[in-house]
Amino acid sequence: MQSVQEFAREVRSRVVALERNDFDAEAVIGEMLDDAALLGDVVENELLLRAGIRSEVLGYGVLQQYLDNPEIEELWINRPNEVRFAKTGEVQANRVDLPEEAIRTLVLRMLRNSGRRVDTSLPFADAVLDDGSRLHVVIPDVTARNWSVNIRKFPKNLYSLEQLLEFGSVTRYQAQYLRAAIKDGKNILVSGATHSGKTTMLVALLNELSANKRLISCEETFELRSNLPDWVAMQARQPNLEGQGEIPLRRLVKESLRMRPDVLVIGEVREAEALDLLVAMNSGVAGACTIHANSAQAAITKLCTLPLLAGPNISATFVEKTVAEAIDVVIHCENTPMTGRRVSAIAQVTARADGTPLVEELQW
Repeated sequence: MQSVQEFAREVRSRVVALERNDFDAEAVIGEMLDDAALLGDVVENELLLRAGIRSEVLGYGVLQQYLDNPEIEELWINRPNEVRFAKTGEVQANRVDLPEEAIRTLVLRMLRNSGRRVDTSLPFADAVLDDGSRLHVVIPDVTARNWSVNIRKFPKNLYSLEQLLEFGSVTRYQAQYLRAAIKDGKNILVSGATHSGKTTMLVALLNELSANKRLISCEETFELRSNLPDWVAMQARQPNLEGQGEIPLRRLVKESLRMRPDVLVIGEVREAEALDLLVAMNSGVAGACTIHANSAQAAITKLCTLPLLAGPNISATFVEKTVAEAIDVVIHCENTPMTGRRVSAIAQVTARADGTPLVEELQW
């Protein structure tokens, strides 16, 4: 009897040869098992074999069980035949049947519907899988030897501030303050380290907006979600094989201002797009974004630095005054073994007499 991988390869070959699509793969699997039975191949557990083949053909093979497990937050591959994953805050590793060629095949299948690519000319790729998980890939010779694959999963539910209160991520007073801030059109910066809950918090805030608000969001890779009926989500685009067609995040922010936004959101500011967001906020558009930082004060300091990447004609004095005028509230999130994900600080931002930003943490 053939292995699951061998069956899967033959199923794909038949689907392609017969000009069928993935929805016909189930029928092809049945045909192949019937053919095997006629040849005398006995299957001890046909249901288990079918499930394995189906996972290989329609899912993501040995990775599918990790993607289906709601307790697993992220999984990654550093080398063949090993999967590491974070489950309820603990990192674990498993040995799996995943040779180098299988990793490449899986990655290419994951990228197939995303419009993204990865090759020697573009050795990095960010994409969103069908279930909303975020895929990041790096290949040699940027990596020393093996393909590096990260898949970050996101909650399927849109959590509200009330639910975050139930989880212990915010206090009652914090939730009340943040609900009023987003409804009043305050410009909000959500800071924290990786996996501290920044995106979850931003999504919860956006879903406190009234249904008549028009939301425009700009991201490197789609991650934000909203129930608002008047919402346009935009994603940056990588260059093609000829190096043409790139659409950076800065361009999206500029285009969004022509789309009559009530609220403009950048999934995360990392570079010069911070300047465009600040300009938009100072033009009367309510805005929000996330930023990697170690504290509320560090977030404002970083936001005063990133716009300088826009060019030598941007002065630090101009940026500091713009930040002081634009940002109203900083929400700092943290994730520790003792507390889990929670809002550790909320700070108000005002301008000092010299125009520089003053960050004052609220006491509850």
